[in-house]
Amino acid sequence: MKTIKVHERDNVAIPVEAAPKGTVLEGGLVLREDIPQGHKIALRDLAEGEAVVRYGVTLGYLLKAVPAGGLINEHTLKAAPTPELDGMAWGTDIRTDLPAAPVATFDGYPVPGERFAGTRNILGIMTTVQCVSGVLNVALARMKAELLPRYPHVDDIVALNHDYGCGVAIDAREAHIPIRGLRNLMRNPNFGGQIMLVGLGCEKLTPDKLLGPDELNADNVLILQDHKGFHAMTAALMDMAEKKLEVLEARRRETLPLSALCVGMQCGGSDAFSGITANPAAGYASDLLVGAGATVMFSEVTEVRDGVHLLAARCTEEATAKKLAAEMRWYDEYLAEGGVDRSANPTPGNKKGGLANIIEKAMGSIAKSGRAPIVEVLSPGEKPTRSGLVFAATPASDYVCGTMQLASGIGVQVFMTGRGTPYGLAPIPVIKVCSRSDMKDLWADLIDVDAGRIATGDATIEELGTELFRDIVDAASGRKKPWAEQYRLYNDLCVFNPAPIT
Repeated sequence: MKTIKVHERDNVAIPVEAAPKGTVLEGGLVLREDIPQGHKIALRDLAEGEAVVRYGVTLGYLLKAVPAGGLINEHTLKAAPTPELDGMAWGTDIRTDLPAAPVATFDGYPVPGERFAGTRNILGIMTTVQCVSGVLNVALARMKAELLPRYPHVDDIVALNHDYGCGVAIDAREAHIPIRGLRNLMRNPNFGGQIMLVGLGCEKLTPDKLLGPDELNADNVLILQDHKGFHAMTAALMDMAEKKLEVLEARRRETLPLSALCVGMQCGGSDAFSGITANPAAGYASDLLVGAGATVMFSEVTEVRDGVHLLAARCTEEATAKKLAAEMRWYDEYLAEGGVDRSANPTPGNKKGGLANIIEKAMGSIAKSGRAPIVEVLSPGEKPTRSGLVFAATPASDYVCGTMQLASGIGVQVFMTGRGTPYGLAPIPVIKVCSRSDMKDLWADLIDVDAGRIATGDATIEELGTELFRDIVDAASGRKKPWAEQYRLYNDLCVFNPAPIT
């Protein structure tokens, strides 16, 4: 029976397949009980209170003694304390020996005045408030049926509906977070710089909070309360959309350097294999992209919190490390106000997949960032100002993280999963990578890349990472559509809003 031990200091390993009691492992260790796939096996007798080590990191301390060959899970561990944020060393792990990318260009859509190019050519229609979504959705169906076929170089029309805009404390201390997210979301490079904003007319999120003075005009803003009934509203929406489509129709792909590409990394439905197969492969692809000049962002505050000291060591400047600590501290306080901490993160599926606690999940999660230096830290929904590896502070919730990464300008997202999810985003292609080959076998037409081949020894991290790099470039260039895009499996947008709702 094959098992995987990540670090020489580890006193646990995980089986590649479920292993019944009595199974003899490599080295002669005999299992004392049934061990589910991916769950931790004690490699020696461990005493009550002894540290359990995986990834070379203390996950927690045993609540009872576990014999060699015994099972260790969330019920047998007390989590290690949260790492301190004050006085973290920075710049002590700066790697310059990134692997060489096999290509340095992609075919994208340049956007005047923007650092990143588009990977798709889409008309994005932003709303100021949920109240207008019903009318817009009906009009959207007509636009796709009647208008879109006349503009063959436009890929899609997408309604950027959200649940913010009214019934909210618009001037609250943290209201700038959802407002910034919406402002930048409508400027994602896949929308080609075209602005189409639909409002009701009485909401708190007025158009001037999303647009600049030179953008506040009838070409960009349509207010439903200015129109006489539903049919007039729909006709006005159709007219405005057609004018935008005429502009977008002129866009063409150009061969561009990878410095014009921004890629998001995210994981969801993680398991014990995520940190040794899918995420390291994504991390290697990230290093290839960064080495070729691209910008890559990874996120999910609670899923890096227990490895924050490892990330600080990779920050190229003290100011970057300080902002990393500030974002972590803000989120600690945000969670505390709700009566929880980062330990509220793991899901039942995470635990069923072998992740005992948030520390183990975090050690696997940060693997998707590769080894490149961290050049910038973003607050939720901010846009990068530098090329390279960026930490974008977002919640770990899949659709909130995805929405906020869209606001930060990604043109492709890579989504790693162990338990499986049909997640997708309408404005960009999402490439899904599974951590176990069982998942690919189960969902052959939903999972794009099988990283489980690393666990079985059929591929290396470098081979899978290079394959994923090529998939990213092909998806960004329009040469390849991931399954979620082919089936139009699109999650609702969910802008992060920590401000009060009135």
